[in-house]
Amino acid sequence: MFGMVVGVGVRWWNRKPGERAQWVLEPWVGVGPLRFGMNPDQVASALDGAIAHVSQGLGSGAGWGSYTGWGVTGIYGAEAGLVAVAIDAMDGPLVRLRDIELIARVPSEARADIQDLARREGTSVRVNWSGDPEIEAWGVSMGAAQELGLAPEGYVLRQDTVITHALLVSSELAEDPYGSEPVANWRNVGDERPNPGAWPMTAEQDRPRWDWTPLQSIGPLQFGMNPQQVASALDEEPAARRGRYPFGQPWEGPGERILNHDRFDRAGVTAHYACGPGRPPTLGAVTVDGRTGPQVEFAGIRLIGMPVQAVDTSLIQYLEDSGLGVAFGCAGDPGPTGLNMYVRATRAGDVMVSGARFCQAQWEDHG
Repeated sequence: MFGMVVGVGVRWWNRKPGERAQWVLEPWVGVGPLRFGMNPDQVASALDGAIAHVSQGLGSGAGWGSYTGWGVTGIYGAEAGLVAVAIDAMDGPLVRLRDIELIARVPSEARADIQDLARREGTSVRVNWSGDPEIEAWGVSMGAAQELGLAPEGYVLRQDTVITHALLVSSELAEDPYGSEPVANWRNVGDERPNPGAWPMTAEQDRPRWDWTPLQSIGPLQFGMNPQQVASALDEEPAARRGRYPFGQPWEGPGERILNHDRFDRAGVTAHYACGPGRPPTLGAVTVDGRTGPQVEFAGIRLIGMPVQAVDTSLIQYLEDSGLGVAFGCAGDPGPTGLNMYVRATRAGDVMVSGARFCQAQWEDHG
């Protein structure tokens, strides 16, 4: 049977019930043993000598460090003082604010409790970039992640459920937590599609059916098309276009903006382009959105808009029975070996539904 690779330091699968740390949030002051303004050494000491297994710029000014053994990331300002703490959904401490729990909750239930507490305290609640509650007066910006489970055989299973995580910030970041530079260095959400707090789902009977020819085409889109041909094939102009300028490295040099992808909201797909200096963009991959995209089948398995665990189970069983073999994308997304297709997961409120990314042979998927 299949397994998912799990990052070093993550310990949730080996934790007994009740072992998760219990922390209290003191808005704008700190959370648990951590206090805003601490330097990295003080944070490590407060976490019993924890080591940041993943970090960037830690101790040299603005930067961040992920203390994976605790499920906590510390984000530091220009003077290396702690200005934000990110709490992981699966592995972080259970954080309490007043009489409500913030972490590892069903998002809609946590939202209702937050709104009730805010009403009692006369505090306003807004919606952040991910469609979750954000409360300036508490320095809290909520989020959610797919829940993972462990099969009896010991491998990791993607679940259909979503649970909450949180970004907790000091007063100077509370007005715009994800818009501040220290946080953006850790998690830049500028390229993310803003969510107004609603997750509309296209009904199965209203989804067009697209055929997929592995490594060649998906629906009306042929790999190798230029952006104008993609828009023409979809009869739609992109709702958003993302790209970057060359980094100025010797192998890139100065040049025009490099187009990464176009998002087509009516079609429910994103077109990803392969391009570079002196090389115009051509279609290299297509992501079909699980909530709004067309239906695509593989071996009789509906890949889009379905419960993720059911699709994973059916796909893996078919691949094992047929001898095709299972490949995994960088995020643990399964797909058939050699066909460069991966079943992805899309949030739809409190649950996850399946989407998929279809790629040409040369495409290397990185998220």
